[in-house]
Amino acid sequence: MSGYLYSVFSFSGNPPYRPLKPVELTPYRRQERESVSRQFFREEKGMADEQTLDTQNPEAQAAEAVAPGDDLAARVQTLEEQLAAAQDQSLRMAADLQNVRRRAEQDVEKAHKFALEKFAGDLLPVIDSLERGLELSSPDDVSIKAVREGMQLTLKLFHDTLARYNLEAIDPHGAPFNPEHHQAMAMEESIHAEPNSVLKVFQKGYLLNGRLLRPAMVVVSKAPMTPPPSIDEQA
Repeated sequence: MSGYLYSVFSFSGNPPYRPLKPVELTPYRRQERESVSRQFFREEKGMADEQTLDTQNPEAQAAEAVAPGDDLAARVQTLEEQLAAAQDQSLRMAADLQNVRRRAEQDVEKAHKFALEKFAGDLLPVIDSLERGLELSSPDDVSIKAVREGMQLTLKLFHDTLARYNLEAIDPHGAPFNPEHHQAMAMEESIHAEPNSVLKVFQKGYLLNGRLLRPAMVVVSKAPMTPPPSIDEQA
């Protein structure tokens, strides 16, 4: 099909109509229409076949319906296991943190209690010297009476000061031997004291807040090798 298209111009001096170049109009192709129809028919037929197969195979449909449920249950179980592991790890971390905090508090408490440990240990020889001086000096000697009184007052001040800081002396004379607080320097046979008891104290021990600062140096009794003679034998 062909024809002429005309345009109208209103320019003066020109003809009112001007012929344009003819354009050929291509008719609709029958082959393309047929190919589109066949493709549409094949798609419709394929969808019908799939629906027919689905209705003819209910087991496959049931399997497909169950499979997502199984996957969901497995996924839920996996998530629950991961949640339990995370909770367990969180509890362990909280317990570790609590242990660290408790140890830190104990260290601070010990630091406060035993901060004077070295200083108190350095003062013990001074106390020992004062006590030894009082033991060796005679209280009946009038010439050193003032010196003894001064030493007694100084020693009392030392004891009061140490007591304020929870420093207590260990004087185990006549008490059973305690290896945790006593250090045995020698053993002597004795018929008057119970075996394994303290006969003499060479040097006092001291405790600082219940912890041993210095053990007491003692002499421990033991049973005699030969039994003492009886009253009849002595007579």
